[in-house]
Amino acid sequence: MEHFISKIKLNFVIFGLTILFSNTVFSKTSVWKVSKNSNHIYIGGTIHILPKSEFPLPDEFREAYKNSDSIVLETMLPSPTNTNFQIKLMQKVSYKNEQRLSKIISPETFKALEKYLADFSVNLTDLDGFKPGFIVSMMAVLEAKRAGISGEGVDAYYNHLAAKDNKALEFLESMDFQLNLLANMGLDDEEALIQSTLSQMQEFKEIFLKVIPAWRNGNEQKLNTLIIQSMKDENPALFKTMITNRNKNWIPLIEKMFTDQDREFVLVGIGHLVGEGNVLSLLKNKGYQITKL
Repeated sequence: MEHFISKIKLNFVIFGLTILFSNTVFSKTSVWKVSKNSNHIYIGGTIHILPKSEFPLPDEFREAYKNSDSIVLETMLPSPTNTNFQIKLMQKVSYKNEQRLSKIISPETFKALEKYLADFSVNLTDLDGFKPGFIVSMMAVLEAKRAGISGEGVDAYYNHLAAKDNKALEFLESMDFQLNLLANMGLDDEEALIQSTLSQMQEFKEIFLKVIPAWRNGNEQKLNTLIIQSMKDENPALFKTMITNRNKNWIPLIEKMFTDQDREFVLVGIGHLVGEGNVLSLLKNKGYQITKL
């Protein structure tokens, strides 16, 4: 179990069921300059898991990093050796009072999930006490590993680089906030979440292969189709919780960045920067100028 915990990065869990692989470099990518009056910051769309073959990152990422004083991530990335985090994670994603997943979802769905996990030599009986958010996150980690496309993402890369370069690190959300998102994922709709995830896992690698070049090229229309539209169609309630509400919550925090002398490079999952109600469009509606690097 510790192996899976160490692989699960919180922001990948929250938005980790679509994204990954390619070697082509384009002249434009998923980094934007956000300006107002004489001040500006940078906002970059990230992929939360990324194979080593995708590095180095596009030049625009390096340019924004070089010209920034601090890096802003969605949340603090826990170390795999952080036992306090692992304990808290287990407490959050475990059922209380002897509740079990098998008592909530249908026998047919439980059996389908059991068969899926057996392909990875994982016994569902050992996981029956865990909430569906943890289960589906584990499924994504397992699938990425099987497809040979697992690896640390853009967020983790800049987390390490900022520490090395003594650049300030800031966060849009607390670790507790994201743990609660994970713990409550699919609440009262567990059956639909498990079924839709089982269906998505069949196309996991195929989708990743399409998303990565779109991300590198900054192809907003394709990213919207591959990530946002499919997520809205599959589970509108989950989309609102994971994407729409969080986008709105981040706007006041980003606006505060224009009141100091530091220049921030904000890095969030690319799904937050495309489609209706994305962070960039919300800022544009408030009078900020948005320019793609």
